[in-house]
Amino acid sequence: MKNQRKIVLFIAQSLDGYIAAKGDSLEWLFRVEGEGDNGFSEFFETVDTVIMGKRTYDWIMNQENGQFPYQTKDCYVFSRSDLHDTDHVKFVNEDSVTFTDHLKKEEGKNIWMVGGGDLLHTFLKEKLVDELILTVAPTIIGEGIPLFKTGDYELELSLKGTRTFNQFVELHYVVKRR
Repeated sequence: MKNQRKIVLFIAQSLDGYIAAKGDSLEWLFRVEGEGDNGFSEFFETVDTVIMGKRTYDWIMNQENGQFPYQTKDCYVFSRSDLHDTDHVKFVNEDSVTFTDHLKKEEGKNIWMVGGGDLLHTFLKEKLVDELILTVAPTIIGEGIPLFKTGDYELELSLKGTRTFNQFVELHYVVKRR
């Protein structure tokens, strides 16, 4: 039997748990001295599929001046609206559990969950995320968009490893399954 693909969250956060400051700014992140690309290229080679929510997609497209940066990967954007697919993105307006179960059973590499917010909250509640790779910046920003929303859910994690990239610390967790 083949191994099932995993959904992996790979994201940076401030020490106080925010993924963006007020106004969706990431300026705080770029002021921290890293090392190379802080493990991004290595991680990017382990995935062939990217999933994200519509808000994250819109933010990326705005930051990248309309040029989708993950053209070499299959990409699915979850949206509550019916939207037309593009050359590089398929929009998904169906149950996340059903869609994800099907996606995880397909042949391929791991699946990268880009961004946080509502989609991550849903995926955590439904226990769809298999691994979390959090890169922590030594910055406290006080307010903004939290990585983890409050809610009625719990996940038990097991530490798989840690690495440092100059001032950044990467924490790699595997979600424990019962």
